[in-house]
Amino acid sequence: MRLITVLSVIIGLMLVLVVAGCTGCSQAEKAYAPHIKPADFTTTIDNEYFPLKPGTTFVYGGGAERDRMTVTHHTKKVMGVECVVVDDRAWEEGKLVEKTYDWYAQDKKGNVWYFGEDTKEYKNGKVVSTKGSWEAGLDGAKPGIMMQADPKVGDVYRQEYYPGEAMDMAKVLSLNASVMVPYGSFDHVLKTKEWTPLQPVFFEHKYYVRGVGPLGNPRDLALLDVKHS
Repeated sequence: MRLITVLSVIIGLMLVLVVAGCTGCSQAEKAYAPHIKPADFTTTIDNEYFPLKPGTTFVYGGGAERDRMTVTHHTKKVMGVECVVVDDRAWEEGKLVEKTYDWYAQDKKGNVWYFGEDTKEYKNGKVVSTKGSWEAGLDGAKPGIMMQADPKVGDVYRQEYYPGEAMDMAKVLSLNASVMVPYGSFDHVLKTKEWTPLQPVFFEHKYYVRGVGPLGNPRDLALLDVKHS
């Protein structure tokens, strides 16, 4: 899922993180086997930190970049689970650079699961790459949790799992952060650290607030507006 570009961490930690990341990744790959029962899922995604009501559009911006994430009225069945389709598009200097369809569903406990994406990168109006596309249940790909029902500080979880291509992970850092973005100022915000073992020296912080959803990052792409239709 493309929402915010990656921020780099201290380069001096590179070797340590590479070794630790590779070792942990190998162990986690063998153990990661989420049990998916279609009857346990719904297309009604009302998790307070990550609500996806059809007709809602989240608009983000930062510098020359813009991103629009629209919750559509369409669904797609993945691994037997009916998923909500989210249309996520990115522009740089007014030109479309990426268009992605993401697939989400919520389980009975309230966790929002990510079942894959169909992504295309554009240059001068033409598709130049589909790298990063994946679908749970195909070619070893497995769904991950995009947002927990009851996040707690210190929790670590997989957001997506497609070995060698899409392996984003997240860690809950705070449930009481304060953040200011163009859309507004918020307290009691969920703050996460998100990264991929494929590039363990890079990470980004993301922010989510109850009743609104993903705020983005004030240092990168931040929430400008939320529209409903």
